[in-house]
Amino acid sequence: MQAQFAVQTNRTTSDYRSHRGLDRALFLKLASGDWIRTRRNLVITGPCGVGKSWLACALGHKACRDDLSVLYYRVPRLFAALSLARGDGRYSRLLRQIAKANLLILDDWGPEPLLPEQARDLLEVVEDRYDAGSTLITSQVPVDRWYEIIGIPTLADAVLDRLLHNAHRIELAGESLRKRKAAEPAA
Repeated sequence: MQAQFAVQTNRTTSDYRSHRGLDRALFLKLASGDWIRTRRNLVITGPCGVGKSWLACALGHKACRDDLSVLYYRVPRLFAALSLARGDGRYSRLLRQIAKANLLILDDWGPEPLLPEQARDLLEVVEDRYDAGSTLITSQVPVDRWYEIIGIPTLADAVLDRLLHNAHRIELAGESLRKRKAAEPAA
């Protein structure tokens, strides 16, 4: 039976009352930030609306309060920023900035296949961060389908090897919390 309680990490509250598969002990362990200090990764997967982005941002906010540097990108905007930086000569500088962050949050990974240039950019990002910083990825797409999204088998092997071998994984389930919130009576 799922626990009926909420846990507060400073000003961030995680709701465990919803039956979505969020393990309280694991989340509290992650909220301590030790996984970031030891340069491990985190993958949060599940359907739309179950709180993947919210949890990622909560962990990011907690890391900031613990004096760790955090960068947040929605994946489509990361690729747009990298493409623009390549065009105006800031590409190397942007890659260095991304590599320096203690935690890089890549939100909304994989709704559509990557273009070859995006797959190469992703490899550059994860290669620069390997053993140098933590990466948190949220995705509606199950991990076993990420090869398809990257599209180029050798790049997919390289990217996923660097991301997944030391990653904590949270697989959320259930209905959209937005639907449930919309159905609640107004206070």
